[in-house]
Amino acid sequence: MKKPQWQLDGKEPDYRFTLANERTFLAWIRTALAVLAGGVALDQFAGHMAPKQLLVGIAVALTLLACLLAGNAYFRWRGNEIAMRHSAPLPATVGIPTVSATLSGVALALTVLLLFGAR
Repeated sequence: MKKPQWQLDGKEPDYRFTLANERTFLAWIRTALAVLAGGVALDQFAGHMAPKQLLVGIAVALTLLACLLAGNAYFRWRGNEIAMRHSAPLPATVGIPTVSATLSGVALALTVLLLFGAR
């Protein structure tokens, strides 16, 4: 398989940093899978909670977050690889604040549902 041009530019980084970057990528993917599983589980197994529309909205938010996390994982990995190849600072990420804000909102909404919406 032919490498993309960005993998040919600059100098090859130390393999330890490349492997660490791949482990970080896999951690983001595992997080996306866990969030996706949480959204599916909420939709499938929390039918006794009301209002159902809010529950579906939370499940959709979780599945969309999982999609964003998986996409962000690749672009974060790629950006880090490019930065390492050019001895540049690693780029900032929007993934961490996005995960934090979304999961905080989901946790708050589920807390309200558990306290006031359960039948």
